[in-house]
Amino acid sequence: MFELKKIIGSIMMPLPLLGLLCLLCFIFTLRNHKLASIVGIIFVATLLLISTPFIAQKLIDPSSQLKYVFNVKKHQQLDKIVVLGCDANPNPKLTANSQLGNCAKSRLVEGLRLAHYYPNARLIVSGGGVGNVTNSALMAQTAISLGVNPKRIQQNPAAMDTADEAKFLASALVDYKVALVTSASHMNRAKDLFYAQGIDVIPAATDFYDFSAWPKRKLFIPNVEVLKAVTSTWHEIIGRTWIKLRRWIDPEAL
Repeated sequence: MFELKKIIGSIMMPLPLLGLLCLLCFIFTLRNHKLASIVGIIFVATLLLISTPFIAQKLIDPSSQLKYVFNVKKHQQLDKIVVLGCDANPNPKLTANSQLGNCAKSRLVEGLRLAHYYPNARLIVSGGGVGNVTNSALMAQTAISLGVNPKRIQQNPAAMDTADEAKFLASALVDYKVALVTSASHMNRAKDLFYAQGIDVIPAATDFYDFSAWPKRKLFIPNVEVLKAVTSTWHEIIGRTWIKLRRWIDPEAL
């Protein structure tokens, strides 16, 4: 009974419920609009399938990202810790940490963990924003509120994407031992962009996705968090493709 309740509850979530309803609608319209309905069924079915932990686990390949985990035992010294920007939801009524999205918080926590292990390392928080509020400012304020000395923190508020972050920070990172903190799915592209600027960073990935430990009852039920993981992976595929295209057009680009 417990298992059945959990299964029904999971199916009633917006993504699987609406997806199944759309599939039913397409099936009922097959007689009048056969081709359009078939195409629609394929698209909706694909969306539902990639939103299941079973399929997503194969798409995101979490085991390939484990090499980006930072092991403090392997590094005696760090000079700089670079935390790349991510999502933020500016609202002056909220504290700085409450304005950071989950992705940004995850990255900042990893940066603070490294700052704790390497007390002499400089903490660089990066990321622009809209209006007067930047991602880097929110991360800096959060770090200070958690006890980090403001003198240790450097902001990079002008960067609007990873390429900007690498370009704007390059001169401050040359000849230093640098840990780069970003999401696991983003690390490969971020490393490449920093390397293109002459900076060989040490990966310190966070924000991992892995559904291998999920209970069997959930493996084939679409879930919005799973779709988010697949979306992140797809975003990186598009990003890497864009870089290759830019470099093919102009070898000096990015």
